[in-house]
Amino acid sequence: MKTLHQILESMRLDNGSYIASLSRDYSYVWIRDVCYTVLPYLYSDCYRYEKAYYALFDLFKKYEWKIDIHTRQKPVHLYEYIHARYSKDLTEVWQPWGHAQNDAIGLFLWGVGEGVRVGKKMIRDEHDRTILRKLVAYLACLEYWKEADNGMWEENKEVHASSVGACVSGLQAVRLLVDVPGDLIQKGRQALHALLPRESLSKETDLALLSLIYPYQVVSRSMAHQILFRVTSKLERTYGCIRYQGDHYYNEGSEAEWCFGFPWLGLCYSILGEEAKVMEYWKKTQRILPENGRVPELYVGGTDRPNGNTPLAWAVAMVMLLAERIQEDAFPKLAAS
Repeated sequence: MKTLHQILESMRLDNGSYIASLSRDYSYVWIRDVCYTVLPYLYSDCYRYEKAYYALFDLFKKYEWKIDIHTRQKPVHLYEYIHARYSKDLTEVWQPWGHAQNDAIGLFLWGVGEGVRVGKKMIRDEHDRTILRKLVAYLACLEYWKEADNGMWEENKEVHASSVGACVSGLQAVRLLVDVPGDLIQKGRQALHALLPRESLSKETDLALLSLIYPYQVVSRSMAHQILFRVTSKLERTYGCIRYQGDHYYNEGSEAEWCFGFPWLGLCYSILGEEAKVMEYWKKTQRILPENGRVPELYVGGTDRPNGNTPLAWAVAMVMLLAERIQEDAFPKLAAS
């Protein structure tokens, strides 16, 4: 556990955010990756969780002018959306990218609300609260419940259940912090119900759907079981899970196998209280966990070779989270900082 924490520390920046990986290709700050990376610190007495969110609040303030525009009119070009990826000093990277990622905004809102729920000081001042209001208005302007986005995997635009669910969960989480119109959540719930158990029109199932179980807990128990059956029966492989059938990313004869799939499944079964399944996926996680703790993003499809995005902060965090749930008392509390 200490080793995994140290690996995350190697990717933590002075501003409190995290790069996605130590690799050259992923040496950037993604909103989504930061929010997942700090989940192991949600219940700890250190300040890494809050500091990461303060960095993201400051990022949104830096580009508040853009958010202001798109609380009134929908973005047309991808660069007009709130960007998904930034340099280490939290500046937009001017390179074409799939920036229409509503799930990242929903995840940020959820992370703020969840932090407040467990007693963390997430809101520093009224400007932070104003940013929350504007992000709510941004999702409303987008009509997130029917707006095609690039989704968690930053690919082709379509309506993704995982993105809609993230926004529903995020809007619910900040209702006590800022005003959220009730119909804004209801429209999302209706759209999610119509989409599930599919991820989208083109994808019957997708690893991203696990987010609706963990961390969001935004689906019923029966729907959670449907999602888990589809993921485990269609996407599970030797080194983790493929993201979806037909994925071309790092495909050398078959789809790449993402390592955080195993701990993510374990966390989902933990939410459902199914301890035997939790242990099953903990053992599978241990089997692919390198001795040095540097969990890769994936194994190249059709090979036993990890790709260069090693370690991946998000994957390391997922292993930490499952380890804490399996044997919480065996690990020392993270030191305050």
